[in-house]
Amino acid sequence: MASEVTLLLDKISNSSGNREALDELLPIVYNELRRLAGSFLNREHAVSIQTTELVHEAYFRLTEQRSVDWKNRGQFFAIAAQAMRRILIDAARSRKSIKRGVEKVPLDDAPTISVEVDRHLLDLDEALTELSEFDPDQCRIVELRYFGGLTIEETADVLKISPATVKREWSMARAWLFERVSGI
Repeated sequence: MASEVTLLLDKISNSSGNREALDELLPIVYNELRRLAGSFLNREHAVSIQTTELVHEAYFRLTEQRSVDWKNRGQFFAIAAQAMRRILIDAARSRKSIKRGVEKVPLDDAPTISVEVDRHLLDLDEALTELSEFDPDQCRIVELRYFGGLTIEETADVLKISPATVKREWSMARAWLFERVSGI
């Protein structure tokens, strides 16, 4: 499966978005993208985006990329994790503007809006942006583990580093983020 994804990504890169290759790619990566999206959304119960919506939006954004030289399956899922992060942050910002009175919220939708999760996601995004400025590798590890739901071993495989390095960097990044977000 991994080599099939890599071959299709190569076909897409070399033929300016080959539609047939894109059509073949979706069924192969769909369940993995759902697993990644689901792992994050299961931790964040109050997020009002559904797994299917997140997967479809992420896949759409990935396939619309024209400047990416797709290399392999790992790179694809790393970029998918970044896309999911951006989608979730955009949704949180949108809900935040709705809560400020920019747009009226129908009564039926009110229970799905969570101030706490929105604040948490926006604070985390701000901290990750800061982290990426001085340690982009730790930021990528957090994106893959937190937003992408990858294991230590999967993250190591994607980044081509040892699991021990991922564990060490993940631990340091989490400690820094906790301090930064909680204001300690």
